[in-house]
Amino acid sequence: MGKVALTAAALYVIVLLRAGGTFAVGWLAGAGARRSRLAERISSAKFARVERAIQRWGAPVVAVSFLTVGFQTVANLLAGSMRMPLTRYLPALFLGGAAWALIYATAGLGALEVLLGLFAGHPALGVAAVAGLVLAVGGAMAYRRRRRAAAPAPPDAGDEES
Repeated sequence: MGKVALTAAALYVIVLLRAGGTFAVGWLAGAGARRSRLAERISSAKFARVERAIQRWGAPVVAVSFLTVGFQTVANLLAGSMRMPLTRYLPALFLGGAAWALIYATAGLGALEVLLGLFAGHPALGVAAVAGLVLAVGGAMAYRRRRRAAAPAPPDAGDEES
């Protein structure tokens, strides 16, 4: 079995467990919400229409969510909490998860091979590339932190004077 196939298989198992687990957590959270004080709010006709729409049309959204960054967890959690039937969810999970695993296996191994080749052929250039990446990420984090610290604080309701 080749490196890409082995990596894709491992990533596929990981994504099935992670996304399936997120779906299960959503399912349990939805069940808990239906038994809590939220039950009145989530039993409205409008909520029921949204839930039916997600149950019926959410599978393509779940499948495509694997091609995005950051949305797949929300899509799987929402599919679970809105009780998407497994007959619709599982094919979307299997298809989207396979696409995700193949993309990450090929792109990830490709980037790793380029980096290893750079280190093997020109160690100084490889070290410079890694150092540049670390500096860029560190600079971006410092910039965001400073920007957040410089932002005015929202007014606190408890600080009002009479």
